Amino acid sequence: MKYNKKSKQRNIQRSQPEEVSFFSLKGYVISVTIALVLALIPPLMFEFNFSVFFTKYGLWYIAYYLIMAAVVYRFILYFVKVNYSKHLQKISDATRRVAKGDFSVEIDLDETLRDNSYINIMFRDFNTMVAELNSIESLKDDFISNVSHEIKTPLSVINNYTTALKDKELPEKLREEYIEIVIESTEKLSDLVTNILRLSKIENRKILPEKKEYDLCRQLSDCALSFEEVWEEKNIEFIADMEDRAIINDNFVFLDIIWHNLLSNAFKFTENGGKVSLIQTSDDEFITVKIKDTGCGIDEETKSHIFDKFYQGDTSHAEEGNGLGLALVQKIAERNNYEISVESEIGKGTEFIVKIKK
Repeated sequence: MKYNKKSKQRNIQRSQPEEVSFFSLKGYVISVTIALVLALIPPLMFEFNFSVFFTKYGLWYIAYYLIMAAVVYRFILYFVKVNYSKHLQKISDATRRVAKGDFSVEIDLDETLRDNSYINIMFRDFNTMVAELNSIESLKDDFISNVSHEIKTPLSVINNYTTALKDKELPEKLREEYIEIVIESTEKLSDLVTNILRLSKIENRKILPEKKEYDLCRQLSDCALSFEEVWEEKNIEFIADMEDRAIINDNFVFLDIIWHNLLSNAFKFTENGGKVSLIQTSDDEFITVKIKDTGCGIDEETKSHIFDKFYQGDTSHAEEGNGLGLALVQKIAERNNYEISVESEIGKGTEFIVKIKK
């Protein structure tokens, strides 16, 4: 089924009234009826002779009552319209613009009213809502742009080097080097697509939590040992301080993604001869895992964005990742109610702290 955004917007516009209507026949009838009942309570209490209403003067009284009720009701409508019509019209006009995709809308607060009046609170909440929608729209556009760029880069590399491999006179050494580059690019592309799919499934709650009982310390050890080649190649001092066992009932796959991404970043940003620490402790309430490195560290501005999709604070290592790892870590943490925090200092390193509730 095709979706026509423009036609939907036109339908929305037609379905909404041009002006806010205040008069309601049903409301008038209900108001008069209620007023009539209230007016009849005193005569009922004092045993009033209702036959007087059926005389000539009684009928005139009823007519007068209905006319005065209509006048009072109209006066109330006028008061409401004068005081609230322009505000409701503002909301109506702004809502139509938002429905058409214009997220730059902002309603000015009414300075003649108190700051905490219902109208100004409603305007403020509306502006906050539109700002959030605008932010989401911007993130979506940035996401599409970043995905396109991240996919295009390895594809360009693959295209260029496979074209070069067609040359029959290419030296064998260069041929092997080009093949290795193509393989690395395809692996990077595969990792990117895998992380995008994981992130999408987690955000849309398509991955159901599959909890099982297992030893967290064993999982941490296995994950750390998968980087043994990296720390030996960079002559990094790796320190692991953990309990003998820490049995938890949690999602093994989700936590494995977290440990892999955090340790990968720690080794990636630690220079040759540096140090990476993996510390696990537990108390009555939490199991805490700390992953610390002696890398370049990050400033406050970078720290506020490190969990954003495709954000890479240190561009010198941009080729080694795609900026989705920490975004994936945060989404998993949010989904499973893990507590994750980061402490860092420029030139001294970074520490990630993950707390898992028992």
